[in-house]
Amino acid sequence: MLRKLKNQKGFTLIEVLVVVIIVAILAAIAVPRYLRYVEKSRSTEAQTAITTIRKAYDIQMQSTGTTAHYTIEDAMKEASLGESTKKNWNIQVIGGNPPKQYIATSTAEFAGGEGKQVWYDVDDAQFHGYGIDTWTDPDTGGMQAD
Repeated sequence: MLRKLKNQKGFTLIEVLVVVIIVAILAAIAVPRYLRYVEKSRSTEAQTAITTIRKAYDIQMQSTGTTAHYTIEDAMKEASLGESTKKNWNIQVIGGNPPKQYIATSTAEFAGGEGKQVWYDVDDAQFHGYGIDTWTDPDTGGMQAD
């Protein structure tokens, strides 16, 4: 009977532990990157909505010379945003004629959670917030976009 056990082939406990450790290391590297990509893809919906609303305000400004009496409801109607975007994001327009900032805040319906913000600053012409400024640069300690 001992002779039969010696001829059996299989993995030793050490070999199994080494494989488990390698898989754990790979998972520790891959999962945060995957989550960052998910955030980026979810924030793209807000960026697209903001861009569309901003274009509606730009058209209003070019057509009439002012956006003083143009409301977010008017812009949303002109933009024809999809129902899922309307359910996922509340859009605000901040400041002046023309506006200086566009802010999208996630609702309770949003898969990433409520209260996430994506905003566009007209002055620096860049998007910021959820899924964009998501990691800290180890050299400077500051928030950096990919």
